[in-house]
Amino acid sequence: MDRFRRWRLVLPIVAAACLLLASGSLLAADAPAGRPGMIFEEGRLNLRELLRAGGFIGFVTIFVSLGMVALIVEQLLTVRRGTLMPAGLAEEAHKLIAAGKYAEAEALTRERSSFLGFLIATGLQDVDLGYASVEKAMEDAAVEQAARLLRKVEYLAVIGAVGPLLGLMGTVWGMIQAFAEFATRANPSPADFAPSISEALVTTFFGLCLAAPAVVAFAFFRNRVDELTAETAITAGHVMAPLKRAFVTRARPAAMPAPATQAARPPVPPVVAEREPRR
Repeated sequence: MDRFRRWRLVLPIVAAACLLLASGSLLAADAPAGRPGMIFEEGRLNLRELLRAGGFIGFVTIFVSLGMVALIVEQLLTVRRGTLMPAGLAEEAHKLIAAGKYAEAEALTRERSSFLGFLIATGLQDVDLGYASVEKAMEDAAVEQAARLLRKVEYLAVIGAVGPLLGLMGTVWGMIQAFAEFATRANPSPADFAPSISEALVTTFFGLCLAAPAVVAFAFFRNRVDELTAETAITAGHVMAPLKRAFVTRARPAAMPAPATQAARPPVPPVVAEREPRR
């Protein structure tokens, strides 16, 4: 249900980006048309020609960039302190655990689903096995949840690596077409060659525009995940502190009784070495 609510917020943003792109294309279509292939006409950017110059690979890059925007927004809604550690959950769970109400504490943490709640609920499942098992279960749960958060963040790294490759592929294909057209002319001039080169570089521009924000977002969210997961694990340890004290008190041995006074033993007579008689 929480995932559905997050995507319900993300999808309007993606739809708005698509509408913005479509409106830009329509505005470009209404603008005075220049020569075919002229991206700049009288110092003004012709968006329609820019998109046309990008070709199929350019549209693929734009589609991937929309997915990147949706992923960034989803991470902004997910990797937050209020989402991973809901306000008041640590205090309420701490009070219940201190009172020995472990079942109620586990029900509370499962009801308020979050990173912190998952750690506490997982630890409380192994209460009967001792605090060592509780601590181990919480550590495993923290590693699992951190891996799940980082798995989505790593998609941004993939986009940042694939973006320049898409741009390079489109540029190489455009250069092939440009040289093929250049070879068919008898006396070509650099002026005839420049528009084709300009069009070929459009996909590189698209790829760099895709990769730069993806790499920055990946570095930001990776550090954010590391920081918040460590803080959540420390908070879960503080919440479970009363349980640890209870186990330590229960395992502490009783005071050893004083040893009974032993009866005094008679002194041992000294051993006298017997001498052999002289002959």
